[in-house]
Amino acid sequence: MDDLFALDAPFERVSVLLPLPLDAAYDYKADPAWGLGRGAVVEVPLGKRRLIGVVLGPGGDDVPDERLRGVLRAYDVPPLPAAVLDLVDWVASWTLAPRGSVLRMAVSSPGALEPPPASHVLTAVPQAAWPEGTRMTPARRRALAALDGPALEPKDLAREAAIGPAVIKSMLESGLLERHALTPSPPFQPPDPDRAGHALTGEQADAAAALRRSVADRAFSVTALDGVTGSGKTEVYFEAIAAALSAGRQALVLLPEIALSAQWLERFADRFGTAPAVWHSELKPKVRRETWRAVAEGTARVLVGARSALFLPFAELGLIVVDEEHEPAYKQEDGVAYQARDMAVVRARLEGVPVALVSATPSLETLENVRGGRYRALHLAARPGVAELPTVELIDLRRDRPERGRFLAPALVRAVERTLADGEQVLLFLNRRGYAPLTLCRGCGHRLECPNCTAWLVEHRLLGRLQCHHCGFSGRMPRVCPSCEAEDSFVASGPGVERLAEEVLSRFPEARFQIASSDTILGPEQAGEFVRAVNAREIDVIVGTQIVAKGHHFPWLTLVGVVDADLGLAGGDLRAGERTYQMLHQVAGRAGRAERPGRVLLQTHVPENPVMAALAAGDRDRFLEYEAEQRRAAGMPPFGRLAGLVVSAPDPERADAAARAIARAAPRLEGVTVLGPAPAPLALLRGRHRRRLLVKARKEINLQRVLRDWLTPIRLENAVRLAIDVDPYSFM
Repeated sequence: MDDLFALDAPFERVSVLLPLPLDAAYDYKADPAWGLGRGAVVEVPLGKRRLIGVVLGPGGDDVPDERLRGVLRAYDVPPLPAAVLDLVDWVASWTLAPRGSVLRMAVSSPGALEPPPASHVLTAVPQAAWPEGTRMTPARRRALAALDGPALEPKDLAREAAIGPAVIKSMLESGLLERHALTPSPPFQPPDPDRAGHALTGEQADAAAALRRSVADRAFSVTALDGVTGSGKTEVYFEAIAAALSAGRQALVLLPEIALSAQWLERFADRFGTAPAVWHSELKPKVRRETWRAVAEGTARVLVGARSALFLPFAELGLIVVDEEHEPAYKQEDGVAYQARDMAVVRARLEGVPVALVSATPSLETLENVRGGRYRALHLAARPGVAELPTVELIDLRRDRPERGRFLAPALVRAVERTLADGEQVLLFLNRRGYAPLTLCRGCGHRLECPNCTAWLVEHRLLGRLQCHHCGFSGRMPRVCPSCEAEDSFVASGPGVERLAEEVLSRFPEARFQIASSDTILGPEQAGEFVRAVNAREIDVIVGTQIVAKGHHFPWLTLVGVVDADLGLAGGDLRAGERTYQMLHQVAGRAGRAERPGRVLLQTHVPENPVMAALAAGDRDRFLEYEAEQRRAAGMPPFGRLAGLVVSAPDPERADAAARAIARAAPRLEGVTVLGPAPAPLALLRGRHRRRLLVKARKEINLQRVLRDWLTPIRLENAVRLAIDVDPYSFM
């Protein structure tokens, strides 16, 4: 029955937001005895469906009583904290996404709303207490014999006594067995803040003391913890986590690659005596349910997670840490397009707690906030102990060219040979998955491309497949060219890590190597095994993509060779230079992290590029100042505002028509420029034709208001979609 109460029974109106792409909340009637306050999680009817919803507060009076439907149930979980609901509103307002779409991220584990299943054990009733006339069978005797010791769970009793559930049920009904409820143990052990950590250097101790004070203040603040690679930033913010735990508060740590953070988790367990709670998309449903509920109830004291962890309902949050804050992975592109680093600052402000933004290569946005006095800065200038920063050298590929069909320059080959001869390890870095980025016909030049996207198919020789890295399309290599019908005429063009590994095998046949990419390391378990093998010196050469560029500490890794240092500089991305510098600086930081000195060789065709020059000179600040000057002169973020609009439709005609209609309605305001529409670089993506518009505005202009006033009145046909990305990171 939809309505739980007769209309003449007393009820109260509550406003409920649903996790659907809707901005408005709906009114329902509820039993006043339930006491549904703001944040209460409920189940409500919508049409023929039953949906989870969250109470925002009292309902209005614009819907007649007879049209109201009743709340079906109230879940027995803590209400979502006010800070989470305020964050939902804030993110929706900033990104122009419907509030319900943002709410979906806060109630992303519906199973956690149900109470955990009760568990119990069985014991045997003493024979003297058996009912008169009790019948004994061989199965019952086996059960009693198995219980001549500790109590057993039903499944264990069934296994040990070789009996079925029916026997256990009959023995309970006959009074031969007793059931005893078990109090479930918490899924996460509390970390020990008093456990001794690593001895800190003077500058580490000073930075840790500053972070501890910010935790003790119990007030909002933002600290940029900036330190060279290997300087101990993690150990420093561990002390802030310890301070939050000692104060009875929870801590949230965001990592960009949580599924590949095996070493971080080991370091945490070493410092605090137990593992933290973890949150990412790879979690099994049971663990996901337990984790969400433990965070809400406050029994998960420290959680490390991907960007979506920002929306978890922490009961008593006391600290947020955003590690590798510069990472583009913090920007969600699909669905609600938000920047988790920036929203972490917003949540910290809403909670009234400190947030630490940690990086060896801070983003320009963070540095600009430091310069403006909005963020405090702490800097670690040196690696502890005898470890020193590696030397960085450029290999000019115009002069020191690889052999035909090869990709390692002679200077890099010689360096690898010397390193392996010394018994040390090598990382060859190429941020390109698969075997080859392009496959073409040697007869007519035809290039194999995705049928659903404007993108070339990437050969993955280990899988024996061609794949699209945008939509996931996969197929086998054709024997016949579809253009000229030549047989077996396709050849690989350019290297991926698989092709580079082929060259390693050819040049260094005695070396043990492993490819480290998202195709070969698929989750925490495989990442942990990879780290173990490297530390055990079972691997001599790592051929890796960006997943090995950050966070790893390999004492015997002394040489890093970057095969194509120019790769990230291509295209029209306004952050291309900054991103390339950050990635190459991070991957260079994997070398020489212990007592053995490190060396980094960057293969480049443009050694005069400011990115390459800064890396070779070790002058990060000079590069960042240069990059800031370029952005400031162009009015680009963080010195101006941008928004990307992408119109997509099943056919190009409808995409063009909708994009032109949006452009015709564009505002004509001083300080606001609308560029486009034009075909997106990926003009076809997942079978949909795409057109882009770019909105550029002065920094002081309320860009969200401009977009809302412009786009809200526009009505598009159902087949056409409009995606809005405020502060875009991708321009594809």
